[in-house]
Amino acid sequence: MVLHLHPLVRMNHHALDVLEFPRVLDLVARRAHTALGAERVRALEPTTERQWLLDEHARVAAVRSMLGGDQAWAPEPLPDLRGPLRRLRVEGSRWTARELLDAALLLRSSRLTDDALRDPRRPRIVTAVLGPLASRLTIARHAEEEIERAITEDATVRDEASPLLRRLRRELRGAQGELVKLLEKAMSRLEAHHAVPDMSVTVRNGRYVIPIRREARGEIGGIVHDTSSTGATLFVEPPAAVEFMNRIRELEAEESREVERILGELTDRLRPLRERMIDTLEALAELDALYARARYAVEFRCAPADLSRPGEGFHIRDGRHPLLLAQGIPVVSFDLAMLPDERTLLISGPNTGGKTVLLKAVGLISMMVQSGIPAPVGDESRVALFDDVFADVGDEQSIEASLSTFSAHLKNLGEILRLATDRSLVLIDDLGSGTDPVEGAALGGAILEELTSRGTLTLATTHLGALKEVATEVAGVVNASLQFDAVLLAPTYRLIKGIPGRSYGISIARRLNLPERVLTRAEERLPSGERDIGALLADLEQREVALTDREKATEHEADKALARLREVTKREQNLKARERELEKKARQEAREYVLQARQEIERTIQELRRAGATTIDETARSARKRAEELAAEQKGAIEKLDRKDQQVARGKRAAGAVEVGHAVEVATLGGTLGKVLELRDSEAVVVVGAMKLTVPLAQLRGRGKPAPTPPERVPMMGDLPDESAPGEIDLRGMRVDEIGDIVLQAIDAAIRSDRRSVTIIHGKGTGALRDRVTEMLRKDTRVTSFRMGAWNEGGTGVTVAELS
Repeated sequence: MVLHLHPLVRMNHHALDVLEFPRVLDLVARRAHTALGAERVRALEPTTERQWLLDEHARVAAVRSMLGGDQAWAPEPLPDLRGPLRRLRVEGSRWTARELLDAALLLRSSRLTDDALRDPRRPRIVTAVLGPLASRLTIARHAEEEIERAITEDATVRDEASPLLRRLRRELRGAQGELVKLLEKAMSRLEAHHAVPDMSVTVRNGRYVIPIRREARGEIGGIVHDTSSTGATLFVEPPAAVEFMNRIRELEAEESREVERILGELTDRLRPLRERMIDTLEALAELDALYARARYAVEFRCAPADLSRPGEGFHIRDGRHPLLLAQGIPVVSFDLAMLPDERTLLISGPNTGGKTVLLKAVGLISMMVQSGIPAPVGDESRVALFDDVFADVGDEQSIEASLSTFSAHLKNLGEILRLATDRSLVLIDDLGSGTDPVEGAALGGAILEELTSRGTLTLATTHLGALKEVATEVAGVVNASLQFDAVLLAPTYRLIKGIPGRSYGISIARRLNLPERVLTRAEERLPSGERDIGALLADLEQREVALTDREKATEHEADKALARLREVTKREQNLKARERELEKKARQEAREYVLQARQEIERTIQELRRAGATTIDETARSARKRAEELAAEQKGAIEKLDRKDQQVARGKRAAGAVEVGHAVEVATLGGTLGKVLELRDSEAVVVVGAMKLTVPLAQLRGRGKPAPTPPERVPMMGDLPDESAPGEIDLRGMRVDEIGDIVLQAIDAAIRSDRRSVTIIHGKGTGALRDRVTEMLRKDTRVTSFRMGAWNEGGTGVTVAELS
């Protein structure tokens, strides 16, 4: 049986081996639940079939959605029945008990998997995407149960499989018991010098025998079936036991024929299901392969990646090398974007900087995505679909082929230049190495120029300074470097695009304590151009680090502010919900209390009516007093409800009377007149003189008709003061973030009205409003001084600001 994986492709297997792609497949396959699922994962190959890849990644996402939560799912056991299913095609063929038991296991796994995929509690993506797989599963409960009734878990046909088998085994056990008794009796009659110590009935070559000494052979007779290692003991079947044993043999033969008949009958029951069982086996193996990929994606935080064409470039965010991740060591992620007009990325820098790891990571991420495997990348990543991948990475020296390292590189580069297209990915490590640096740089530059002009997407690393100039000479070539800590002289593995790497050879030599005179002379021997470029690159790296640190700090502050905003919003929502709940509860309790009071009055009246003449006056006085108390309590509760209703009604009338363009009184500004510009839920934007405020609707009182629009004028020196400007403002009930504009605009209005002071009522409360007012007044140059209110002005709940 051939398990179909995906459309046939012919990807460069040499490059896949160099990138260690088979190791990645094995890593993912180890997450499978069954051997067949793991086999399917290891057989995956990259493809360019876009629709197949979209479908495959969607199926992995669907399985991934089933792995967590209360309904976490894992594949059922899956026996390898490919061979037996092929034999089932032959009429008259018969499966063994173990194979039939595996068939029952396959049917049970199919049934349970079908139940899991069709569970209505699963996310919709499961039904929508995995529905075709579920339709391939076989449900044959009757066949499954029939096999389990006939065969035990250790693959033995049960006595209850047929009446004949039950009878034969009962007779067989009886005959065997009688034979053992006969042999034990024969042993008991042996002379002491003929008997063997610790002798007992045993079986040799399928026959029941007793052990005797060799010298007793002539007296006992019978058939010798075996001897001990020393030859002193013989295992003999006595003449009296032969007839019993022959009967046992006959029963065993009949039993064997009945077992074979039962197995053949069960096999025939499965024969019509053969094609469906083959499809079920494939579907369950396929589902397990999806499970392995989904588990890998969860374990290594693999985000879905969009697919693009090579000419559109790619963007890998938070990329990580999959094999390094599996080792459990800290892995520095990288971000790499290639724009449509960028075809070649030339990465330079010192050794141990991670350049080769980066090349392999990019290649493996691309091949994983093109094989239907989630790759270790972050959100918003975009991976190009390449028609082939070529890699010249590592030392491929071959003594057998008489190839040096340089010759092996040239052989690989020749193949790349011959076969790479504008839709291929080329990875070249240490370009231009292995020969004279001048010739190596010239050859490397020509190769990059050819691949770039061809449109091939190329990533190359180099140590040659001369190659860094290719980016300035050939359009489409971009320099990059992996950052190196100049102080610690250790790699940071952080990719910097647009800046070539610089050499740290002399710095490392100085760190390793080479003689200073040698290092000084080495620096002097550097061409002046190299020294200037090195200084420039060092300056650029420092600027890049500073900019990155600043960006991280800004992002951190923005995250903190956003988190604080969310917290405040949530608290405000919770507070409003709590207020609504308390109001509702208070109303309900008041109504219940009124109802109880009325019931109490009615019970009292009924007691009065039932009371006798002698106690009527006393009972009446008591009841009257109780009734008066209840009536007073009822009246208080009703008045409380009425006040609440009146407040709500006033609020609604006030809100209803406020419309855009209407005149309103602003309570927080001492009843100052303003004009409504905009309505927002429970707030309104109001213009008061030159001020524009956002005021809660509850703080506004409508005048009932639109306010006339005053003619716009520019205030001139000597204008009369605005006597309507308030001498005090009331901030109570507002939030800290609402009062800033109100306080500033009140001070503006007071200064225009030639007032010498403004009284700001903020209340005592938690002190947050007072602290904010104090902070604003301290920074305002128009405020000469400010103080807390006197005892008859409101005390610490008021701040009086003196104006210049």
